[in-house]
Amino acid sequence: MTNEPSDASVPDAAARAERLLLVVEDDAALSRTLSRSFGRRGYRVISADSLEGVEKLLADHSPGYAVVDLKLHGEASGLACVQTLHSKDPSMLIVVLTGFASIATAVEAIKLGACHYLAKPSNTDDIERAFQMTEGNTGVELAKRQASIKTLEWERIHEMLVATDFNISEAARRLGMHRRTLARKLEKRQVS
Repeated sequence: MTNEPSDASVPDAAARAERLLLVVEDDAALSRTLSRSFGRRGYRVISADSLEGVEKLLADHSPGYAVVDLKLHGEASGLACVQTLHSKDPSMLIVVLTGFASIATAVEAIKLGACHYLAKPSNTDDIERAFQMTEGNTGVELAKRQASIKTLEWERIHEMLVATDFNISEAARRLGMHRRTLARKLEKRQVS
């Protein structure tokens, strides 16, 4: 079921007319791929790889759309970028991409102004569809099985990483585990 964007959530006419899209991604290859793919679809694409880069671009540009990676350089969080983008233009359609998906970050991303949250790998079709799905969908099927202990542990770890702005040492301290233990758990999940 596809939801049409409501008038309140649609970028202003100027932003829609120029189809300006901001890609916030620190993986240069993925950023280029997304930029080329959206460019072929008629978007004018600008990109940044950090919160500072986003702030600089917003001084001169007003994108109507944004694709933001959740985890940026080092321990930076894309959630700060979502918050900055939403503050600049509450009608901007923002999709968060992550290889580090959790309920905690999905909830925070939506609270901070994202219209959708997608787990990697996601393609251009998925992202464009997410731009159109700005309202909830009551037809989403509920999970049929309960979460495993490993899933619950991962959710708790990720919740703590978000709370500490992805500071691994502080998250490990709050979780009561050694930093190297947490780092090994994160490596096993191949965080991107």
